[in-house]
Amino acid sequence: MDKLDEKLIEIFDGKLVRKDLLQRIKKGTNVPTFVLEFLLARYCASDDEDEIQAGLEAVLETLSDNYVRPDEANAAQSKVATKGKHKFIDKVHVRYVETKKRHWASLENFNSQKIAVGEKFYKENKRLLEGGIWAEVKLAFNDIEEDDYAFYIEELRPIQLSRFDFDGFKAGRALMTRDEWMDIILRSVGLEPSKLEERVKFHFLLRLAPLVEANFNFVELGPRGTGKSYFYSEFSPYSTLISGGQATVATLFYNKNRKETGLVGHWDTIAFDEVGNMKVKDPDVIQILKDFMANGRFSRGKEVIADASTAFVGNLDLSVQQVVNSTEYDLFQPLPKEFDLAVMDRFYAYLPGWEMPKNSSDYLTNNYGFITDYLAEAFHHQLKSVNVYESVNKRIKLGRAIEGRDEKGIKKTVCSFMKILHPHGECSDEEFEQYVEYAVECRRRVKEQMNKRKPDDEFANIDLSYINAKGEEIIVHCPETIGALATLAPSKPSVPDYEDERDPDESLETVAPAVKTPAEEAIVESQSSAVDVHELKEQHFKINYGATGYSYESIVLPYLLGAKSLVIEDPYIRAKHQLNNFVRFCEAVIKQPSVESITLVTSYDDSTNIQEMAEALKDLQQSLLEMDVKLDIQVNENLHDREVRIDNGWIVKIGRGLDFFQKPDSWFGVGVNDLTLRKCLETSVDIFKR
Repeated sequence: MDKLDEKLIEIFDGKLVRKDLLQRIKKGTNVPTFVLEFLLARYCASDDEDEIQAGLEAVLETLSDNYVRPDEANAAQSKVATKGKHKFIDKVHVRYVETKKRHWASLENFNSQKIAVGEKFYKENKRLLEGGIWAEVKLAFNDIEEDDYAFYIEELRPIQLSRFDFDGFKAGRALMTRDEWMDIILRSVGLEPSKLEERVKFHFLLRLAPLVEANFNFVELGPRGTGKSYFYSEFSPYSTLISGGQATVATLFYNKNRKETGLVGHWDTIAFDEVGNMKVKDPDVIQILKDFMANGRFSRGKEVIADASTAFVGNLDLSVQQVVNSTEYDLFQPLPKEFDLAVMDRFYAYLPGWEMPKNSSDYLTNNYGFITDYLAEAFHHQLKSVNVYESVNKRIKLGRAIEGRDEKGIKKTVCSFMKILHPHGECSDEEFEQYVEYAVECRRRVKEQMNKRKPDDEFANIDLSYINAKGEEIIVHCPETIGALATLAPSKPSVPDYEDERDPDESLETVAPAVKTPAEEAIVESQSSAVDVHELKEQHFKINYGATGYSYESIVLPYLLGAKSLVIEDPYIRAKHQLNNFVRFCEAVIKQPSVESITLVTSYDDSTNIQEMAEALKDLQQSLLEMDVKLDIQVNENLHDREVRIDNGWIVKIGRGLDFFQKPDSWFGVGVNDLTLRKCLETSVDIFKR
């Protein structure tokens, strides 16, 4: 132990853990840090080496007995069935199945989607319904044969503190210097501060900003292997890390069919991992994201207000010096093309990920730090209950080039540093100016890249500055762009000079560009928007036996432009392969983001396995509901026609219905998954406007 350890133990005894113990058991398991430290705090709360060793053995035994690995799911189920009940450590999810009108729980590694769960569990822990939580959960075996489930939850204890004393936290901080406290925070996340420069320390603290400041929009792009996503996946139980494929309106913001708020209403921080791979199929995602990033609210049938911060982390594959000196690229290059300047302008801070050290054991600490869950609770309390914006607003003085979103971004970044490093509220002028200067730099990095992209001078005021305690205006620069004229003074396209191009013999009236009235502009806009509709023509063609190149997308998808609902009448959606065809048809349809509902009208006969058919359609119905698309199923025994009716007026009639593909010779051959490569049966296709 060093002097800082001794001081920390004296003030915060019982809320600490030796971080090298975590490193001993971390390897070989994918359990989040806050879960492992939860166990370490239970079994290793001592400075006696023998007791610590015994505690480590108890932690490992607990993990061995209670943590289920994905490949051990069957053995875990057998253990519960044999013993009657067993306790597990796992991430628990609860979902509402509308068709069953009940809730089912699932454990991430237990491999059962139908675990009965009592109402009190998900009412007391609402995040079970959105993203799930890590918990100690006791599963029991249900031996009543009439019930349609084998397991139920008997006990559930979330792995997080039940009580938190913020006054005690503040009082302890008041007994430390700023630099001591900063080192303690860094040690609490596993880093050894003595091996880091102060600037890099600030970078690590900025990664914590979305966890402590409400509605904070943060971006970090840099090389791989610097731990960008760690803080959001493992550090806090109040943060969730999602992949780009989950970026739907229903998942993130609001599910209209369920009338439930999405992730932003249940988590402190929503982090988007590998943001460069983010797929945005629904343009509404970006529009609602802009509204939410701007003011923490959005409207989708109802107005929703939430505190969640957003963090976007991704990989920058190009050399930074190449980018800043290039006229073609900028430091926002990895972001998805759907992220326009309006999204970028809402980033409060851009952390230069290229300055972060690569993950290495050389930077890990062997000293004491806060139990991760304790510090996460402190941050959660401040995000929800502490607002220092007004005090920062009264104290900060910014320069003339600072504009609306610059000001808000800089102040929010300073607020986050005040909460992390000065929860007790006391901060010297020198320390405060450090945070202001760093915040101005992080916002300038955003503005420089926007100015490089924008053809006009909307973002040209990049010399952001602040006024120090002496009354001096200090212009702040980004280290990577000093001297890089391609970024600091990007070339802008020149505006044509009509006067120079004019023929001297022509009058001004014949040369001046025509200015359209608003009515004329509306006509032109309506004509241009109607082009796609006019290009859609009625079609009548035949698909020959053995032909390839056809799919549901190629036939139906173009005619779904602007459609919100469609009806499929097909009496033969009953056998397993026909049900699979219908799933693929639905996958094609929801590629048109405007579609909100699908209605299937079908039938069955005496040879139909009705239970299998019903279960398959209910599973599909539930899956589509997760995508915010409603599926209605109707049965009509007198149904004979096969057609798709779209609410924009188009009708698609396929003679054989959806079942016009040949059965593959082998389920491991070309064409099994890509329908355009599969051979067809002979059928006719008629597409016409009602």
